[in-house]
Amino acid sequence: MRYFAAAAEAAGVREESLPHAGTVGALRVLLVERYGDAMARVLASGSFLVDGVVSRDDSRSLGATVDVLPPFAGG
Repeated sequence: MRYFAAAAEAAGVREESLPHAGTVGALRVLLVERYGDAMARVLASGSFLVDGVVSRDDSRSLGATVDVLPPFAGG
């Protein structure tokens, strides 16, 4: 599990190993339980990168690598 920008701030680490949660939705619940409101705010508009593919689908199975990405500004 790797965290970027605001997600790393919310977690207090840039990388860690977590118990396998099974799905994006289960991981979302685990992260909010573990890191609270700060992580909930990041995940409300952020996304997960599962094995290099962006996923906001809570039913998607997790793969070997998962990144937590905050919302990005751009233009």
